[in-house]
Amino acid sequence: MTAPSVELQALVFDTLKADVDVMDIATDVYDNVPANAVKPYITFGPSDDNSDDKECIVASVHSLQIDVWSAKKAQEQCKNLAYLVKKALHDKDLVLPTHALVGIRASSGRILRGVDRLSNHGVVTVTALIEEN
Repeated sequence: MTAPSVELQALVFDTLKADVDVMDIATDVYDNVPANAVKPYITFGPSDDNSDDKECIVASVHSLQIDVWSAKKAQEQCKNLAYLVKKALHDKDLVLPTHALVGIRASSGRILRGVDRLSNHGVVTVTALIEEN
């Protein structure tokens, strides 16, 4: 059986890759960024899950950080990409292969100046409630 967190990450990956508006800006979506990656791109950051069991239901709340990266000094590209990532995932009727996705929200976004002062880093937090099969 596949862990709910693995199914969620795969679903987010597939959803972002299939979104024309997202991929119109991003060059790719990565779990592990290759050395030759070209910005702007999207990566997976930290994730966690917490039990949310109810009577007769085994469930968990998953939090997944999606990072967007832009090489442009101006923050416009990074802000637009973070917005499109949120729009592609927030309150969508998505389906996991084994477990039941009760709901998904992309509830926050933050834009940071890159450590090199030439790029930008956006953070989008995705939260999902999943009932385990």
